[in-house]
Amino acid sequence: MVKITDNEFQDFVKYMNKNYGIDLSKKRILIEGRLSNLIEKKGMNSFSEYLKSVKNNNDEQTMLVNKLTTNYTYFYREEKHFQYLVDTILPFEEKTNKAKLLNIWSAGCSSGEEPYTIAMILDDYFKYKINQWKIRINATDISENVLSKAREGIYSEDSISKLPESYIKRYFIKLCDNKYQVIPEIKKHIKFKVFNLMTPVQEKNRYHVIFLRNVMIYFDPGTKNNIVNKLYSATRPGGCLMIGHAEIIQRAQSKYHYIKPAIYKKE
Repeated sequence: MVKITDNEFQDFVKYMNKNYGIDLSKKRILIEGRLSNLIEKKGMNSFSEYLKSVKNNNDEQTMLVNKLTTNYTYFYREEKHFQYLVDTILPFEEKTNKAKLLNIWSAGCSSGEEPYTIAMILDDYFKYKINQWKIRINATDISENVLSKAREGIYSEDSISKLPESYIKRYFIKLCDNKYQVIPEIKKHIKFKVFNLMTPVQEKNRYHVIFLRNVMIYFDPGTKNNIVNKLYSATRPGGCLMIGHAEIIQRAQSKYHYIKPAIYKKE
């Protein structure tokens, strides 16, 4: 097993923080555990040699991000957000949104459970009126690996267990081995793409809702504040930001208005 030296560990921490905003300063065991075998398979002798190859190769950069980012999620996670979407946001948009355009961003979407949940909720809410609306769900993640799974839309029985039974029957095709695939009618609302939150947000139509849940726990305070301010600029007036319930936005450092735990609004 290839061991990581103190200097190599610091080099990896600096590289990931500078390029991806991810704070791995307390993740030495994770870095060594997830990369040691990979380095050996590549015939390399040190973490320094591997990091040098990463800096000069886009494919290696993608693999490194896939290895070091943890992706854990399931359908209907933190359901109070979705209830607020149904009870408050959608009724308001239905009454006031004359353009009938809904622009939603699922940032850090991992393997797709969150954006698919959103799409199902919108379909269930609008029912036969859904075709009168132009719905754009932008689903992004830093990892191409999880996005590939998201595009397939195939999930285990455990992953969908929190969904209402009616959703499972209407929005999934049951496959063999207790696997379920999201139907095409739901997939059509979602665009999956790689996006690094450290880069500028370029969106012509600003967002009605942004979901950035359980992502900022990986960022240091300065990076987190910069990203929140960037999201604020990408939010339309009256739009909302949803974050993880274990996360907090410092109100003095953001223009978002606190609505309730983990829900913020741009006035």
